[in-house]
Amino acid sequence: MNPISTARPSAIAVLAALALFAIAGCNRTDDNRSAGQMLDSAVATSKIKAEQAKDGIMQAGRDANQTVGNAADRMVNASSDLAITAAVKAKLAGDSRLSALAINVDTSGGRVVLRGSAPDSAAQSRASELARSVEGVATVENDLSVQAKP
Repeated sequence: MNPISTARPSAIAVLAALALFAIAGCNRTDDNRSAGQMLDSAVATSKIKAEQAKDGIMQAGRDANQTVGNAADRMVNASSDLAITAAVKAKLAGDSRLSALAINVDTSGGRVVLRGSAPDSAAQSRASELARSVEGVATVENDLSVQAKP
């Protein structure tokens, strides 16, 4: 005989009820707040999380703006350096004693470096003067060697 079938139905009902209360008790917290208080707490937590998300988005926007600004500054500097290089090359080409083809002009941040050769020391000095006369030039480094033509 099956022991469950012989047990009294009321005992089975009591055991089932105890089991249900035990299960329900596992999921219950000792929170004595009302439903309204729990809702207020959830809303407050949501506001805090939304504010944190907004702050994160705003910081990401500031970071992106800074990155774009830095890239724009680099582009302006590079285009300025290119304009300076072109102007120095044009001045060198306009001087009958200097050969723009024999002089390499590099510009970075307004700093001009002249490399190559000049026919004499006067032409070497003249190359520096011409480079300094270009708007935007901060410094000139003259690495020209003097090589008289044969």
